[in-house]
Amino acid sequence: MKIALVQDWLTELGGAEKVFSQIFKMYPEADIYTLVCDKKILKKLEIPDSKVTTSFIQRLPFAKKKYRNYFPLFTLAIETFDLSSYDIIISSSYCVAKGVLTNSNQIHFCYCHSPVRYAWDLHFQYLREAKLESGIKGFIAKYFLHKLRLWDIASLNRVDHFISNSKFIKQRISKIYNRESITIYPPVDIDNFSIKEDKEDYYFTCSRMVPYKKVDLIVETFSQYLQDKKLIVIGTGPDFEKIKKKAGENVILMGYQPLEIMRDYMAKAKAFVFAAEEDFGIVPVEAQSCGTPVIAYGKGGVLETVLENKTGVFFKHQDALSLKDAVENFENNLQNFNPLFIRQHAEKFSNNVFINSLDSFIKEKI
Repeated sequence: MKIALVQDWLTELGGAEKVFSQIFKMYPEADIYTLVCDKKILKKLEIPDSKVTTSFIQRLPFAKKKYRNYFPLFTLAIETFDLSSYDIIISSSYCVAKGVLTNSNQIHFCYCHSPVRYAWDLHFQYLREAKLESGIKGFIAKYFLHKLRLWDIASLNRVDHFISNSKFIKQRISKIYNRESITIYPPVDIDNFSIKEDKEDYYFTCSRMVPYKKVDLIVETFSQYLQDKKLIVIGTGPDFEKIKKKAGENVILMGYQPLEIMRDYMAKAKAFVFAAEEDFGIVPVEAQSCGTPVIAYGKGGVLETVLENKTGVFFKHQDALSLKDAVENFENNLQNFNPLFIRQHAEKFSNNVFINSLDSFIKEKI
């Protein structure tokens, strides 16, 4: 059988791209279609450049870095791929990849990371953060997001089987698309993370510094309310300087660091702090792979990957006082958190578990 793999874009090393890399390892003979790619990222994902076909967006100015500026063209671009010669199509989609044109002789599996966030759940948040709530630019953005929503629903029937990356997303698919899905959790490369049983006396977080990651909330909480506790932060991004201004003497911002250094700090930390609402959240699982407990905002996919009072604790509100209380609760119950048990729990999300689950599901449906 001839297989095509479709990904929205391959321009960064995000969670969706890591999932796609594992799918390609399952089907190394498959051809790959994506809106735009970066050859450096392909190399890191171990995807041969010769396997990849890109859309016309790849040839537009600054497309590798500024491809999101071309979002009005995404739906047109994804429909330009001629996949009529393939028997099976597997899309990894959080934007438009699920909308490739298919025919009645094909089976299309969509591994859905989320229905398009900025068109649905995060619509108004996206407009606020992009300062597009009013004015001519705002009107244009709202118009194209409206068109994207219409297309998103119209393209649903091109997918035969939806696979959600968490039960949280399963509910979102049901709500927005009115479609059933099976949940198969994303693969986490836990073998690249070593367990450390003797933890050091500091808390740790790492993230791209953008608003929804809420790194500013973590830094603010430790700077104002937990001044006797050390926090180490790895990561950079647009909000780095703003967050740096909020950091107290007990907070160390290290900026970008190589992966091996990040892993070392994660493994030695007393706990990993996570304040974002994620659809799944790979990094908290990576922390647990090190035997490191997680203190997380109790919403989204993290509720499915962290066992309360066994591998971590939750805070109910995205505010400083709620996070402060969670840290204090964690410290009062340190005896509950066994690094060996935490690592064992993380192994449920390994690459092998993902590959076996996805392979079994696809074979069953074929």
